[in-house]
Amino acid sequence: MTRTAGGNAVASPTVRPRPTSNPIALVLIDDNRLLREGLAAMIHTQPGFKVLAASADVEEALQQVRDAKPDVVLLDFGLADHDSLSLTATVHTEVPQARVIVMGLLPAQEDVANYVRAGASGFIMKDASFEQFVETIRAVAGGAEVLPQALTNSLFSQIVRNVSTGKNKSRVLEAVRLTNRERQVIDLLGKGRSNKQIATELHIAVHTVKSHVHNVLEKLALRSRLEVAAFAHSAESATRDKR
Repeated sequence: MTRTAGGNAVASPTVRPRPTSNPIALVLIDDNRLLREGLAAMIHTQPGFKVLAASADVEEALQQVRDAKPDVVLLDFGLADHDSLSLTATVHTEVPQARVIVMGLLPAQEDVANYVRAGASGFIMKDASFEQFVETIRAVAGGAEVLPQALTNSLFSQIVRNVSTGKNKSRVLEAVRLTNRERQVIDLLGKGRSNKQIATELHIAVHTVKSHVHNVLEKLALRSRLEVAAFAHSAESATRDKR
């Protein structure tokens, strides 16, 4: 676990350098016109970014996401006429390569956990500086999962409890047919390693790590690297308790 300069917690950062010819493509969904247009204008001034759409019309913006497949979707937490949580899940399901950053005031712990489960990759508070905002976009576009600092520890605790409910982690690991390599990947995810770091430690290619992470998510019926990390921490704790 590391932190951005703005203080947000970053889980499993794998920030990939992007060539200037391949800017980070964004779609912004916010029903506050002043904020939406002002933010879009400021992002336009930054090198390496391209705002494909900035809209209050959710259906129009969602179609833009489906058609353009942006790198990042900036989504207002408090849309007046739409369920932002369901919209997050829709984007994650239909355009999984588009990473969702939820914008808003500090949400409750339960809200953050629900958004993580729905597929959100990052959160940015609306009182953040523009520097922090850009930093979060870059981190999430590069593969990191960025959480509000104030909720990081409690979020991990809640995910562990939720994933652990009614399950014995050691029995789950025994029952699910995980390969030795997949178990190694789970352990390293639990330690907050990035894909690149895992590849280096296991002496395999980064794309192979991504394949293992995908398989682990499928086999354990989990939805994100955060949940895998929480699962790993829970399993480790259960093992220690048995000693």
